[in-house]
Amino acid sequence: MKQIDFYLDFQSPYAYLAFEALPLALQGLSYHVHYKPVLLGAVLREHGLRGPAEIPAKRAFIYRQVLWLAQQHGVAMAMPAEHPFAPLPLLRLALACGAGPQPNRQVCETVFRHVWQGGADAVDPVRLQALSTALAPRRDPAGEAVKAALRANTEAATAAGVFGVPAYVLDGRVFWGLDALPMLRACLEGHPWFTSDAWDEAPRRPSALDRRT
Repeated sequence: MKQIDFYLDFQSPYAYLAFEALPLALQGLSYHVHYKPVLLGAVLREHGLRGPAEIPAKRAFIYRQVLWLAQQHGVAMAMPAEHPFAPLPLLRLALACGAGPQPNRQVCETVFRHVWQGGADAVDPVRLQALSTALAPRRDPAGEAVKAALRANTEAATAAGVFGVPAYVLDGRVFWGLDALPMLRACLEGHPWFTSDAWDEAPRRPSALDRRT
């Protein structure tokens, strides 16, 4: 059975949409998913990238597009009262709920829907307390073990070549975004394109931007 590492941050609307879409996108295939919360801001900084919501025009389009995609995919979605927001409490809470090092799908689903359904403040203290009570974490979300787990996930993501979320790592290959789910499925199915040289050859072109004058 193939293992997929699904890197996510609960503040990402695309991660939420991909999370909801994944079971249908991979229906009928044999696989196991490890859901791995990461701090998206740290991943972006590692690659010298700005967050999408830091660019006003891009932020406006993203919010319109994700709401459009949600109704296209039949996913309930409402923008939280404030976005972006500081996701650390949610990331740590999810990791604190896992019987093992990572949260299961049910925990991730509960946190994602806390953020992306209802249109409320995702990190309102009263709502966070209610969410924590409902999830009944096994470990202290503010404890060093949980903080270390989040750092380890984030470092593992960047080491694997992840540069944004949602990202799925399968057999050392990184697939990025909601629209990469069909490509991920094809790889799981053993499509011959993935056994050719195409994957490795595609990025080997020199970049004209790297030329020194």
